[in-house]
Amino acid sequence: MAEKISFHDQIARNRRKSFVLVVIVFIVLIVLGYAISFAFSPEYFTMIMIIATIFSIVYVLGTYYNSDKIALAGVKAKKADPVIHRALYHAIDNMAIASGMPKPRAYVMESKNINAFATGRDPQHAVICITTGALETLNKQELEGLIGHEMSHIANYDIRFITTIAVVVGAISIFSQIFLRSLWFGGGNRREGGNIIFFVIAIGLAILAPIIVKLVQLAISRKREFMADAGSVKLTRYPPGMINLLKKIKKETKSMKVPGAVAPMFFSATSKRKVAGLFQTHPPIDKRILVLEKM
Repeated sequence: MAEKISFHDQIARNRRKSFVLVVIVFIVLIVLGYAISFAFSPEYFTMIMIIATIFSIVYVLGTYYNSDKIALAGVKAKKADPVIHRALYHAIDNMAIASGMPKPRAYVMESKNINAFATGRDPQHAVICITTGALETLNKQELEGLIGHEMSHIANYDIRFITTIAVVVGAISIFSQIFLRSLWFGGGNRREGGNIIFFVIAIGLAILAPIIVKLVQLAISRKREFMADAGSVKLTRYPPGMINLLKKIKKETKSMKVPGAVAPMFFSATSKRKVAGLFQTHPPIDKRILVLEKM
């Protein structure tokens, strides 16, 4: 018999793993900057660092404060009707009471698939959007499991957390691009005053760093999904609701077309194509089910 785990342990474990992954992202940024500072003059490094960081912060914060509007417009969602979508409002009410959080605004998007997402910069500005397919297919326990998962994302400030990572990942990508492109514009002259070994290392890191931090960013997204699954069980106190929900999604014959920019926000965005797990925004459904069955 498989060893039982508590949802408290699962949440704590994935929170620790998320923290470690965040540290890795910042280490990559520091190592990349350190290598480039030796390849070129410190003044040159500082200028690029400031430009890359400011650009990333402005771009990502603009998206962050308008995340709900951008996401809802992207899926053509409409505000849920309290009468027509009564079951949705009841599920949100129940999960809001269980979590002690404000009730998020409810929206519905047209799709036969079972899916949902939460967005908004904090619990006071949160939105939950759910597909018509989920409302037509799920029973009360499964629907509450789905809403509990999204409420957990809101409670964990996952939008804010992922945005912070996006700022750093964006800065690394811009930093790397500026450095590599600068090699075509007088890079040879600056190289004379730098250390050739660090120069070669800097080029290698500039190529690899964006790939590494992107993989780490996806790993963080997957850990946050495990946290939200455990958070849903914490709110509903009924693991079978989440398990049956995931099993229904697994049986769907066609994958939902999820825009790449908002894919990490959705409850399920795992491609049915054979794509390496490292490049997925979500854990495999079978693995999510296995973890929940141990609770």
